[in-house]
Amino acid sequence: MSETVTLSLEEALLLCREAAMRAGAGEATAEALARASVDAERDGQATVGIGHLIDYLESLEAGRIDGTVEPELSRPAGAIILSDAKGGSAHLGFDRAFDDLAQTARQFGVAVFSQNNAFTCGSLGYFVGRLAEADLVGFAATNGPALLAGSGATKPVYCTNPLAFAAPVEGGAPLVIDQASSATAFVNVRKAAQEGRDIPEGWALDAEGRPTTDAKAAVKGALLAFGGVRGANIALMVEVLAAGISGANWSLDAPGFTSGSQSPGSGLFVLALDPKLIDPDFSTRLAAQLDRLSGTYGVHIPGLAKAAAREKAERSGIAIDKEIYKRIAGWGQ
Repeated sequence: MSETVTLSLEEALLLCREAAMRAGAGEATAEALARASVDAERDGQATVGIGHLIDYLESLEAGRIDGTVEPELSRPAGAIILSDAKGGSAHLGFDRAFDDLAQTARQFGVAVFSQNNAFTCGSLGYFVGRLAEADLVGFAATNGPALLAGSGATKPVYCTNPLAFAAPVEGGAPLVIDQASSATAFVNVRKAAQEGRDIPEGWALDAEGRPTTDAKAAVKGALLAFGGVRGANIALMVEVLAAGISGANWSLDAPGFTSGSQSPGSGLFVLALDPKLIDPDFSTRLAAQLDRLSGTYGVHIPGLAKAAAREKAERSGIAIDKEIYKRIAGWGQ
C-alpha cells in the first residue's frame, strides 16, 4: 500500500496553485486549475483530482495550455455567452462568465455558455455542480482529442465526450450525474497501463481494431462506447453540442493533450436553467422523489457519494499519494 500525505483543503489549494504558477500559469489560471483539481479530489474523484494536475503542469510547460492568456467573452444574444479560451484552460473562461451566466439564467430562465479553443477540462461535473450550488439546473458537454471509436468504426473519431447534469435538492446534496460516452474514462485505462493491469472486456480495441484487455494496447488503440451504438450516438450528440456549435476543433482534428505544444482546442457547452421560474417547488419535489427512489426502490442516487466524500474532506482533509505530493511540491524547483 502506497504512503500518503494528508492535507487540509486550503493546504492542497496552495500546493496546486503554487505548482501551477511555477509551471508558467498566471494567478488566475493557477487558481482555476487548482480549484478544479482540489474540488475533484475532495469529492472522491481521484482520477481527475490532484494527480490529474500533473497533466496540467506538463501541458503548461509544453505550451499546450497558455497559462497567461485571458479568455475573450462576448454576448451575441441576451441569453448566450461565448468564450474564446485562446488556448488557455477551460476553467478560466467559465470562472470569468459564471456570475453573468447565473444571473442571466435567473433573468431569462435559461442561459448558454459556449466555449472554444480550450484545453480539456477534467471533471465535467465540476461545472454543473457549481450551478446546482447556485440553485440552478445545469447540463454540460465537452470534447477533446479522438480516443473513442464511433459506431461501426475501429479507429478513434470522438473523445470520451462526457456529459454532466446537476440539479439542486432541497435540504440535501445536489443530484450530480457525470459520465463519459466511453465504457470508461481514458484516465482509467492509462492508469491501468502504467500499473501493468489488464482492463475488462468491452472497454477498448487495440491498434488493429481487435478487442483487447491489454491496457497498454488499448492506449494505442481506441476506447469503446458504453452501450454500443447508443453510447456512440451520445458521443456524436456531445460532439455537435461541444465542438460543432462552439466552433471548436472536432475531436478528429484536435491535437493530443499529452504531447506536442498545441492546444487541443476543445469545446465546452453549458446550459443553465432556473427551475423556480417553472415550478417554485422543484427542489422540494425533487428531494422527495429522490428519497422515494433510494429508500423504497433502492436506486443509487448520483451525487450522494460525492457529498459524503466532501464532508469528510472538509472535516479531516484529503490523503494523496506521497509520490504525487512530492512531484507537485517540487515542480519547477
